[in-house]
Amino acid sequence: MTRAERPCRGGAPVLALHRRLSPRNADSWDFRWVPVCSSTEILLKQWLLQSPLMLRPRVVTARQQRWGVGQRGRLWQAPSGGVWLSAALPVVSDDHTNTGAGLLGLSLALALAERLEHSGVSVRIKWPNDLLVGERKLAGLLPGLVQRGNHLRLLRCGVGLNVRNAVPAGAVALREFLPTATPQLWTAEVLLALADCSTKLKDPESLIAQVQGRLWADHVLDPAGGGAWQIHGLTSTGGLRLQRGEESKEWIRWP
Repeated sequence: MTRAERPCRGGAPVLALHRRLSPRNADSWDFRWVPVCSSTEILLKQWLLQSPLMLRPRVVTARQQRWGVGQRGRLWQAPSGGVWLSAALPVVSDDHTNTGAGLLGLSLALALAERLEHSGVSVRIKWPNDLLVGERKLAGLLPGLVQRGNHLRLLRCGVGLNVRNAVPAGAVALREFLPTATPQLWTAEVLLALADCSTKLKDPESLIAQVQGRLWADHVLDPAGGGAWQIHGLTSTGGLRLQRGEESKEWIRWP
């Protein structure tokens, strides 16, 4: 780890905004910020290994990432101006015993979609873990679970949200709709969405119904060249239900 990648406390503007948005939960996060890193996922993993006892949720944020990772190991462009973070939330009860990574990703997608809608930005959820404005990608989410034996120990989430950063073709940044949006403000908003995940996971039926109402399309092309499938909603575990004629199947992740 280079000196620039060592997590430091920093991030005072984010914590101040979080305190203003959620005064009751002002001190609910262990927060670390770095100016630049290879990946916040790597830094969070190192932090958890070095200090495994967690009393509060933890988050690592970076102004810029060199090697951010998205779904299926794809590199995520993460230049200065966006929200790039990785978080871990301890599981302190049996409420999430049956939680899978699919439901966790959808709960965060819904929670963040609601924060954006509250600010006037209408988004759709591209299953399993992307947020779109129209057909352009605004945010990508990377959910994961940490278990100890048969017990769920941690909920983990990586988040990349375009705010004021340059974006590639096919993507969009919040500045187009919210000219005064800042990475600091939307880091605080993401923390509120993360905190809301556990609540949403307690009612999977409501979660699935609300996500289904925000799905990005009514059909999807099979990446393996199998033509188009009609989307018939989601399964109880967050899988995508597909139908084509008499044939049906479920995707639990992209093929």
